[in-house]
Amino acid sequence: MRATNRAFFNFLTLPEPGRCESIPMQLKNLSNEVALLLPDDLLWSDEHAWSPAVASTSYLITGALLIQSATRQAGRPITLVGAPDMAWVTRATVEQLRAWAALAVSSASGRFGLTFVDGRSFTVAFRHTETAIEAEPVLGIPARADADFYRLTLRFLEI
Repeated sequence: MRATNRAFFNFLTLPEPGRCESIPMQLKNLSNEVALLLPDDLLWSDEHAWSPAVASTSYLITGALLIQSATRQAGRPITLVGAPDMAWVTRATVEQLRAWAALAVSSASGRFGLTFVDGRSFTVAFRHTETAIEAEPVLGIPARADADFYRLTLRFLEI
């Protein structure tokens, strides 16, 4: 039991004194370098629900099993979800995200850099096969002012 505890604590690292800087979560449009700050408490709900390995199986005419497998090169889903009482954004932020989600993915547009608070960074596109953005007014009534708040769900694909 002690070896397990020691290994666990060796994994943890404390920040250096005076160096507690935090990288804000952001989405950056790679075509024009415009960045939009996102709430740090958005949860990546499907982070561990994807595997890069893909396989198909079939039987040959002889009855032998044929397994074909490969590693996916892209397409990891990234779904960011805000809890009902957290991760609120303004209507202005929702409108900017909707404008970006309307861009078709090409070599020149529709590509974004998503950076998490912990420093992880991914090149993503909005997941157009589903609803890319869901935004619900926090107060439950129509929000009209740019400063009104929304609960947010964002759906991306890593590219």
